[in-house]
Amino acid sequence: MKDNNFILWFDEIGIEDVPLVGGKNASLGEMIRELKDKGVNVPNGFAITANAYKYLLKKAGIEDDIRKILSDLDTHDVNNLRERGQKVRDLIINAEFPEDLKDAIVKAYEEMHTKLGYEKDTDVAVRSSATAEDLPDASFAGQQETYLHIRGVDSVIEACKKCFASLFTDRAISYREDKGFDHFDVYLSIAVQKMVRSDFASSGVAFSIDTESGFRDVVFITGSYGLGENVVKGAVNPDSFYVFKPTLKKGKKPIIGKKLGTKKIKMVYTDNGVKNIDTTEEERNRFCINDDDVLKLAEWACIIEDHYSKKAGSFKPMDIEWAKDGDGVSVGTGKMFIVQARPETVHSQRDVNVMKTYVLKERGRLLLKGQAVGEMIGQGEVNVIHSADDIHKFKKGQILVTDMTDPDWEPIMKIAAAIVTNKGGRTCHAAIVSRELGIPCIIGTENGTEVLRNGQKVTVSCSEGEVGHVYEGLLDFEIKKINLEGLPKTKTKIMMNVGIPEKAFVEGQIPCDGVGLAREEFIINSYIGIHPLALVDYEKLKKKADVDEKIAEVVRKIDEKTKAYENKVEFFIDELAQGIGRIAASFYPNDVIVRLSDFKTNEYANLIGGQLYEPEENNAMIGWRGASRYYDENFKPAFGLECKALLKARNEFGLTNIKVMVPFCRTVEEGKKVIETMKEFGLVQGENGLEVYVMCEIPSNVILADQFAEVFDGFSIGSNDLTQLTLGLDRDSELVAHIYDERNEAVKRLIAQAIKTVKKKGRKIGICGQAPSDYEEFAEFLVECGIDSISLNPDTVIKTRLKIAEKERILGISPE
Repeated sequence: MKDNNFILWFDEIGIEDVPLVGGKNASLGEMIRELKDKGVNVPNGFAITANAYKYLLKKAGIEDDIRKILSDLDTHDVNNLRERGQKVRDLIINAEFPEDLKDAIVKAYEEMHTKLGYEKDTDVAVRSSATAEDLPDASFAGQQETYLHIRGVDSVIEACKKCFASLFTDRAISYREDKGFDHFDVYLSIAVQKMVRSDFASSGVAFSIDTESGFRDVVFITGSYGLGENVVKGAVNPDSFYVFKPTLKKGKKPIIGKKLGTKKIKMVYTDNGVKNIDTTEEERNRFCINDDDVLKLAEWACIIEDHYSKKAGSFKPMDIEWAKDGDGVSVGTGKMFIVQARPETVHSQRDVNVMKTYVLKERGRLLLKGQAVGEMIGQGEVNVIHSADDIHKFKKGQILVTDMTDPDWEPIMKIAAAIVTNKGGRTCHAAIVSRELGIPCIIGTENGTEVLRNGQKVTVSCSEGEVGHVYEGLLDFEIKKINLEGLPKTKTKIMMNVGIPEKAFVEGQIPCDGVGLAREEFIINSYIGIHPLALVDYEKLKKKADVDEKIAEVVRKIDEKTKAYENKVEFFIDELAQGIGRIAASFYPNDVIVRLSDFKTNEYANLIGGQLYEPEENNAMIGWRGASRYYDENFKPAFGLECKALLKARNEFGLTNIKVMVPFCRTVEEGKKVIETMKEFGLVQGENGLEVYVMCEIPSNVILADQFAEVFDGFSIGSNDLTQLTLGLDRDSELVAHIYDERNEAVKRLIAQAIKTVKKKGRKIGICGQAPSDYEEFAEFLVECGIDSISLNPDTVIKTRLKIAEKERILGISPE
């Protein structure tokens, strides 16, 4: 009978065996047994069952002693918890280890080299696996210990003793109390698994869901050099990657996000155990894994998620640890392995029909920046804690500020109003636990413990995108809840204006019909920050840098921003493609209309190297912008990079829901020139379903709408510029701002005329200007005109949908 065994090999167990071998072991067995044929690599080994743990306590006669030690346990008293935890651990470690149990473990370890083909005295990971581990609403991950690079029978037995004792680490005791588990209803199993020598390569974590927004259609991967402990604990700022699942499954290569981490240290093995060493400059300036590795990990994450979802009968996102082997002695140099997989326990429990948003209503003095975890806001009094020895000084409701956290910190993390750390990436311990606890957290600030002072009152905001901010003072904020159930359908498509890719995963979960305006400007300005011609001319500029100090500074800044790229134009193409791709993926398969760059000369001049290429204009608002740039020989090479980025997003990523829109196209002839120029760079209208729209924002676009309709597949009204040019005013001038009003009758007549003409020509027409977001009556006017779609700011989508549904009902317009 399986239940009487001390030892079970991984291929003998599956997910149904959690009560016997714990969540970690059960999952390893499940993957080896069920997913090996699908190409998922998992290092083999064996489980020491929960029976062994029970047998140890029984034979040693220590269970009653443990109960006595815990009889007056108070997990809210850190000193009380620490004292009792230590006593229980010492009791287990010093207990006499039963000889028959020891013999069973030794025999299994010695069989590894014959049964599994490993060398004698092979190095193994000895991992704890609790029997209540990885339940849907509670993750016991990190509560018990893992011991790596264990070699030889004596070392294996010693590691097993420590694992059994780690069922009573301070954090494990505290966690069980919080979750309502009896300490004697949870047992410990142990995994003895062949080591993957990632100390010679890299390792990390992958989630089959976005960890911040809960967006289901991406795999989020983090990684760094060396052993994975640094990534998990947050000791390094890792590289990170996003892969879009739906088109990955169609054979595409949709890496829609890549971010280079600093990776300052890596953990390696030595004769005296593990230690951290500094990474080289070369290692820091390149990604720890290549694109093929990223795609392979994403593919495996999908296979694992699909398997567990099918088994559970419902969506089951997964939290996965991976390692790349760099040794090659026994498992193969360069091979990727999955070393652990467990259910994700935060977003899988979220009510998908209710969207909660935090809105900061005022701003204070900015004290600190870092990487935001979640989208919440917290505030309170700062308490800087440098060591786990001082956690007893922390009080409920304070802001925990520290270098980094590990599971020993969890007793105080659960009572913190927010957490701020110097180190860490989005899959580190502080990030994972703060998500589960539902508290805001900012990681990777680098100097938070130096900048923030004990007793200082601050507001920690994670509500403004991927960058988290710590503000001085207790600022006013509100929490908005949006119920997404039962929203009415409309015939008029309700679309969204999107500019910031980091917000797209959240905004894409708001019910809408796609994106009516995705702006390239934010991506170019924030992610790239370099004038495209400076990247095209990089080699020429390098030659001039020795004799021109101004150019030398431009080259230095380019080198700093593009250090992961030898070919500098590839940096522009990749960053733009990934920014566009992230937006398109968030709303897939709905249409995403991407407006080509519409910087004015003064805006382009502000980019790195921009002043080398941009002329000075008296009125840039109606100068060299939009379509007139694209076919101009002076700018054409830069436009080519945009086309290549869009091609990459559509063809390589498989995001064919992307449509292209041409801004500020003054004449029909100019429109034709742009279409031809796009074709020169491989972006061909009609090819692979590509539609090209034009902004309807100049009176000539309205007057000649029938002729523009012969060139373009659709129109989007830009009410901002159309109002400016109809009323003959500069919308940036405060002197005439009181005249600027999209509801002016002249503007409305032009809009009505454009809709009528375009519809008559059988083309689509929508609006992406500000007016319908600001004025409900303007949205109603557009519906009356028969517009096809209205694109709105994200915060107005729900309320405007309700208003338009009511207007269509009154007009007798069916949503079908």
